[in-house]
Amino acid sequence: MVRSILGAVALAALVSMAACSPPAEKASPPPTTTAETPAPTPPPAAPVGEVMQLAITDASGAQLSGDTERGRRIFAQCATCHSPDQGVNRVGPSLHAIVGRRAGSIPGFRYSDANRNSGITWTEQEMFTYLENPRARIPGTIMAFVGLRNPQQRADVIAYLKHNAATNP
Repeated sequence: MVRSILGAVALAALVSMAACSPPAEKASPPPTTTAETPAPTPPPAAPVGEVMQLAITDASGAQLSGDTERGRRIFAQCATCHSPDQGVNRVGPSLHAIVGRRAGSIPGFRYSDANRNSGITWTEQEMFTYLENPRARIPGTIMAFVGLRNPQQRADVIAYLKHNAATNP
C-alpha cells in the first residue's frame, strides 16, 4: 500500500516537472550540397500586442522591448506552476507584480533556501538573466524549468508580466 502511494507521488512529481519544460526543438534538416542563393532573412515578427520598452540589454548590449501578447502566449508554459494573478500560488509562487520584489518574499510560500537567501531583487534585467537558465542563476533552486534560451521570448514574458500587474492591480 505504502509503495503504491509513493509510486503515485513520484509519478505526479515527474509529470509536474515535465510540464514546466519547453517543448523539444525539432532537428534541423541536413545541409544541402548544392550552391544556392541564400534566402533573405525574414523581418522580425510584427508585434501582436502592446510593445513595451524594457530596461533590458541582451548580450550584444542592445536594449530590448517586449510584446505583451506574445509574452502571454509564451507564459502558457510557465502557467503550469505559476500564476500571473495576485495571491494565487501554485507549485511556484504568484508572479503578479514581480518586478521590484525580493526573491523568496511571498509570505507563507515555501521557497528553497537557495531562492529565499539569494539576495536578488527582481529587476527586468535580473529576470531576463534568470529566465535564460534558472539553475545557473540560483544554484540549488527547486524550480524544474530549464529556461528560455531565446532573448526575445524572455523579453516578451517580462513585458507580459509587467502589463498584467499594471492592468490587474
